[in-house]
Amino acid sequence: TRTNSSHDLTNLVKKTDFIIHLAGENRPTEVRDFNTVNIKLTALISEAVRKTGRHVPIILTSSIQAKLNNPYGVSKLGAEKILRELKNDTGNPVYIYRLTGVFGKWCKPNYNSVVATFCYNIINDRPIQVNDPLSELSLVYVDDVVNEFISVIQNNKIDLQELSIQPEYKINLGELADQIQHFHDSRYSLISEKVGTGLVRKLYSTYISYLPTEKFCYSIPSHIDSRGIFAEILKTKDSGQFSFFTARPGIVRGGHYHHSKTEKFLVVKGEAKFRFKHIITNEIYEVFTSNHELKIVETVPGWAHDITNIGSEEMIVILWANENFDQNNPDTINLKL
Repeated sequence: TRTNSSHDLTNLVKKTDFIIHLAGENRPTEVRDFNTVNIKLTALISEAVRKTGRHVPIILTSSIQAKLNNPYGVSKLGAEKILRELKNDTGNPVYIYRLTGVFGKWCKPNYNSVVATFCYNIINDRPIQVNDPLSELSLVYVDDVVNEFISVIQNNKIDLQELSIQPEYKINLGELADQIQHFHDSRYSLISEKVGTGLVRKLYSTYISYLPTEKFCYSIPSHIDSRGIFAEILKTKDSGQFSFFTARPGIVRGGHYHHSKTEKFLVVKGEAKFRFKHIITNEIYEVFTSNHELKIVETVPGWAHDITNIGSEEMIVILWANENFDQNNPDTINLKL
């Protein structure tokens, strides 16, 4: 760490089986510090390994800027050269990763990660700056980086050639800013982004990691009347919405039908009777369920339905509908059973 001396480094390497060299300088106050940290420190590590007389595999986190003729890129290329020489001279395993933009939890905002900066600033209602919205970014997720390094340690890959982290994601700066803003807005619209797979999943996990403790929770609107409570919990862009409602003993909710909308009900507390009536044939069908025997009860287009609390305590029901509620086109027609 920053508190150790070069003497400490030598002693530590003597006891080491594997080195992951993450240290680097990328925003020094003096240009010469690029050389001090990125080149000289790597040289110290290389020399310490040579002195052991053993093979101590090394992972070096270099940068895609090693291809560029700037002070940072030159210093990272210099670090690579030192370790390649160690490999050529001694056969010591060396694994070089020219990392692109790494993002994920705990990255310092307003420093060298645009993802961290956007997440932190948007969460805290601070401005962000987008100079060129069409500028393309290459990103890798910190968990994928760590998993790759663990794989190298466990499998002891042989190839020295430049290695890469997969998957690598491409996104425009403007799209990144918009996506993170949508995460922020979802608390108010209740509409969730597609956060289950791919880049959006990893960006959302990163965004959430910047929440201050006072923002770990948020309120949602609720509608309360003599029957109980109804509240929308979460909406999606293309897979409907989730809600819940309560009903006091003896209360009947529903009494309507849908032409296209379908729903799934789950009673998580209490006892319920679902009644269905076909709007053409007048056929009647009933379903009884409770939290003691969890059942999903589905509503079917063209069947009027209601739900009665037949227990002695408050009933709580979770509800999913296959479309978000549209006040202008509710597809809900009243019909008492």
